[in-house]
Amino acid sequence: MARIERVVRMSVEQPLWRALTAYRVLTLIYAVLLAGFRDKTYDRPWVAIAFLAIMSIWTLATLPRVAGAASCTKRFLGIDLAIALTGILLTPLADFSAQHVDGPTLPSIWTAGSVLAFALKGGWRWAAFASTLVAAANIVERGEPSRDTFHNVLLVWVASIAIGYVVEVARASERTLARALEIEAATRERERLARDIHDSVLQVLAMVQRRGSALGGEAAELGRMAGEQEVALRTLVSSGLVPTTRVSEDTAEGAVVRTVDVDIDDEESGSACDLRTLLARHAGSRVSFAEPGAPVLLAPAAARELAAAVSAALDNVRVHAGQGAQAWILVEDEPDEVIVTVRDDGPGIPEGRLDQAEGEGRLGVALSIRGRLRELGGTAELISVPGQGTEVELKVPKVSRGKAGSAR
Repeated sequence: MARIERVVRMSVEQPLWRALTAYRVLTLIYAVLLAGFRDKTYDRPWVAIAFLAIMSIWTLATLPRVAGAASCTKRFLGIDLAIALTGILLTPLADFSAQHVDGPTLPSIWTAGSVLAFALKGGWRWAAFASTLVAAANIVERGEPSRDTFHNVLLVWVASIAIGYVVEVARASERTLARALEIEAATRERERLARDIHDSVLQVLAMVQRRGSALGGEAAELGRMAGEQEVALRTLVSSGLVPTTRVSEDTAEGAVVRTVDVDIDDEESGSACDLRTLLARHAGSRVSFAEPGAPVLLAPAAARELAAAVSAALDNVRVHAGQGAQAWILVEDEPDEVIVTVRDDGPGIPEGRLDQAEGEGRLGVALSIRGRLRELGGTAELISVPGQGTEVELKVPKVSRGKAGSAR
């Protein structure tokens, strides 16, 4: 299957990283100019010059690091914050009066860039951690902090946490939008397939059914089969079970949504399987299929085993209730379990017939149905009233305790 990839950039977060890059450069220039104007007031100017030189080299050399979340690693953030804290604590060594006068520290407002990087990378919790360390360093540097010191510390703390929270909200919104785009793309593809199939395959099947019924004999049987396939195909198309797209994020480029045609096996990808996809194929003129509107997700192995149990139950309907019997499949998605009910309008099962069949070595119900459900940690309950049909209720827990359910 050909894969078509369309990349759509829709990041709210990425402009913030670009703004942070500019902020770091501008605050570096500000810190250097501020130190230049105060050069003659420093008791040890060489301390200030050495630190500002290191800070300048570090800032310019690491500009690509603050270009996005992927390149801004934890190690970089740790070193960056350590440089900011070192600059704050070195201020009294360069200026002996710094503890008694409310003046700027050596890194000045450049320190806020380190805290904002934490906020953009990890959200408000990371921002709170970094700003708390900066606050502690400022209090230690002042010795006897004034009201202005507390005001500045609190301002950085609140602002960084607020920005971190905004980033988290933006990321959640982008994920929601990505999911909406996925659903929209799948809907458009389903509508396109429905139009193409209606204009070709379904019309041919309908014509075969009509001509077969008119000709009679073996042609009538062929027409009946074509009619069943037409109903099954209409059900499959209308249920929207065609997995045409997926949407993901590329952290190296910010929040990037890719819409891709995929044909990946569920078990190989490790993703959950939509049970409706496996059961919809049974729908036909004599089998009605009722499903929830949302995907019914199970582990791939568990979904296949449950679908096989449903198939075995339908085989029993065809064999024991006759070719003309009607069957109904009902899927219920509960919070903790999935329930699939298979019901028919056949003559029912006489009392004791299942035990007799098991004693004769015919283990269709015992192995194909109850055995499968037992391995999944679920249950299979069979209710039959002579003359009123048979109902098989299959229950499988969402977190399966059986071998099949745990296989990934």
